[in-house]
Amino acid sequence: MKKNIFKKIFIKFSKLLGFEIIDQSEFNSPTLNKELNEELSNIKKSIVLPLGEVKLTRKIQSLSIIFRTNTNIEIWDQHKKRIFEKPKIEYALRCLNSVIKSIKKTKELKPDTLIKFQVIDDNSSDENLKKLKDLINTHGIDCEIINHDKSEHKEKIAAENNQETFGNLSSLLKCFEVAKKDQSDLIYFVEDDYLHYEHSLFDMLNTYERVSSQHKDEIIVCPSDYPFNYMNNEKANILIGSQQHWRTITKMLCTFMISKKMFQKHIDNFEKTCEKRHEPFEKYLNKILEGEIGISPIKSLAIHMTNVNSSYGLSPFIDIKKLWEENKIDQ
Repeated sequence: MKKNIFKKIFIKFSKLLGFEIIDQSEFNSPTLNKELNEELSNIKKSIVLPLGEVKLTRKIQSLSIIFRTNTNIEIWDQHKKRIFEKPKIEYALRCLNSVIKSIKKTKELKPDTLIKFQVIDDNSSDENLKKLKDLINTHGIDCEIINHDKSEHKEKIAAENNQETFGNLSSLLKCFEVAKKDQSDLIYFVEDDYLHYEHSLFDMLNTYERVSSQHKDEIIVCPSDYPFNYMNNEKANILIGSQQHWRTITKMLCTFMISKKMFQKHIDNFEKTCEKRHEPFEKYLNKILEGEIGISPIKSLAIHMTNVNSSYGLSPFIDIKKLWEENKIDQ
C-alpha cells in the first residue's frame, strides 16, 4: 500500500520536473501512460528507446505539399516501361491516392500542423484530369489544382531543349515559383510516380523535427531509399529518426521536403535546375547537399515507380506489389 502511494507521488513529481519513467518490468511508461511498443514521442520531445529523449526545439507549424503530375509521358527521358507496365495515368492516380491517405493520417495524428495541398498538372487530357479531380473529391480533401501552361516559360528556359524536356523543366519551375509565394514552414515537392505509405508524411515530419533539433539547423528530407545510394563506396552517417534509421545523402531527385527558409537560401540553385537539361539533371540540387544535411530513410517511405532496373527507382527490401495493390483505384 505504502509502496503504491510512494510510486504515484514519484510519478507525479517526475511529470512536474519533465522527466519520463520507464518501467521495464511492466513494459510501459507510467508518466506517458503508454506501452513501450507505442509511439512515445509527444509535442515537446522525441523519445526513442533506449536512446532517451530529444527536446524538440524545431517544431513544424505548417506544411505545403506541391504534387507535380504529367499523365501523358510514360517515363521522361527514357524509352522504358515502368514496373507493372501500366499506363501513366494509373501511376499518377495510385500515387496521388497514397499521398492523400498519408495527408489524412498526418492530420489525424498531428492535428496542430496545418497542411496545404496543391496539384500542378502539366497538360493532362480532360479525361485524365477528371480522374484526378474525382479522386480528390472522393477523399473530401481541400486541394487546389493548377493547370500549368508551359508557354509562360518560353523566355526562361533554353530553346535548345526538346518539347518533352521543356515541359518537364517548365512544370518543375512552376512548382518552385508557387513555393516562392508560399508561407508554409515546410514545403514538400513530390512527383506523380512516388507511392507513399500511409504513415510516410507523419514519419517524415517527426523525423524532421527530431534531426533538425539535434542538428540545430534546417535539413532536407527525401522519402525514398534510392538504389544509387548503394552503387559505390560512399560513406554515410546513420541517424535515428522518429520510427526508423535514416542515412545522410549527397544526391537527390526532384521529390524532397525542405524548409521555406532553406528553399529561399538556395533559390538560385533551384532556378538554375530549370534553365536547361543538365547532366546529371539534378546537378544544381546536388550542389545544395554539398553544404547542407540531407537524409533518406532506411527502409524507404516512398517508392519511385520506375523501371525495375533503374538505379533511380525501386527501393530495396520493400513489398512493392502489396503497396501498389493497397492504392488501387476503382474506375
